[in-house]
Amino acid sequence: MKIVGVSLGTRNGSNDAMCKEALIAAQEAGAEVSFIHLHDWDIQYCTGCVACSRGLVMGKGNICTRKDEFDEFRSILLDADGVLVVDPIFEKGGSALFHSLMDRFGPRMDRGMNVVATKIAENDPNAKPVDPRLLKDKVISFIGIGGSDWATAIEYDHTMLALSPGWKIIDNEKFAWSKNIIMEDEKVERVREIGRNLAAAAADYEKAEWKGDAGICPHCHSKNFYFGEGDSNAAVCMTCGIEGKIEVENGKVKFVFPPENESHAHDILSGKFIHADDIKENEGKAIANRSTEKYKASAERIKSYNLPEILPPSKRA
Repeated sequence: MKIVGVSLGTRNGSNDAMCKEALIAAQEAGAEVSFIHLHDWDIQYCTGCVACSRGLVMGKGNICTRKDEFDEFRSILLDADGVLVVDPIFEKGGSALFHSLMDRFGPRMDRGMNVVATKIAENDPNAKPVDPRLLKDKVISFIGIGGSDWATAIEYDHTMLALSPGWKIIDNEKFAWSKNIIMEDEKVERVREIGRNLAAAAADYEKAEWKGDAGICPHCHSKNFYFGEGDSNAAVCMTCGIEGKIEVENGKVKFVFPPENESHAHDILSGKFIHADDIKENEGKAIANRSTEKYKASAERIKSYNLPEILPPSKRA
């Protein structure tokens, strides 16, 4: 089995070091491993042009308007059986480069959207098929390394990368106060355990399972929730999107929800199909609206606004 480790930190820093420690442990467990220092790659940010989502639901295939090295990077991940991401913690959450990856995964990597696109191609000879590797089961683990205790968003941020393709998360570990993690034997051993866990999961996907802390959400193990207004205990899991309630039982916090709500979870195909249908409907409405007189009038009104624009130095006359 192949495992790719991706470091998003500085060259030869803590993230590179821990990524390599985990990869060596995976290699010792029988995996074929490779390493990527992602700052060497040209990975541009997503512009939100929605060409990818429209392309998938309109039979145009899996497309992107950005011209960089992301597709080559993506291809390497698609060929792997397991992926390890090691990321520095910036302001409690993932780094800017990680967020670019997360955005670029978006609809292009969403398994539900790609299943829909595949079905469209099967029934329409003029539609473009998508890469079948996008439908392949895969395992992934995350490591976040921070220099203080500002680390409460990193685990949630990292789950977003696995959410789109529906990859199974094995470990999602954060290391706070770990500027010198390379000197802390207990933490290094935990990193190596993450590598071994990933290798075992990649070798037998059917038996692969979550190895981290149980968390609060019984579906996805998340510890992050969105609460509505007022004193209600109604909550939404920020990772899988299941709606339920937060309760305290015997001094322990738990998240409970009706069984029927689980089918709407964003990390499984049933929930992704609901999301794909919503996108298809909304994109259709957006395209149709462009031909209306109200849309045309609004567009012309906005074009008429005469506002001073501050250009970047490179584009100033």
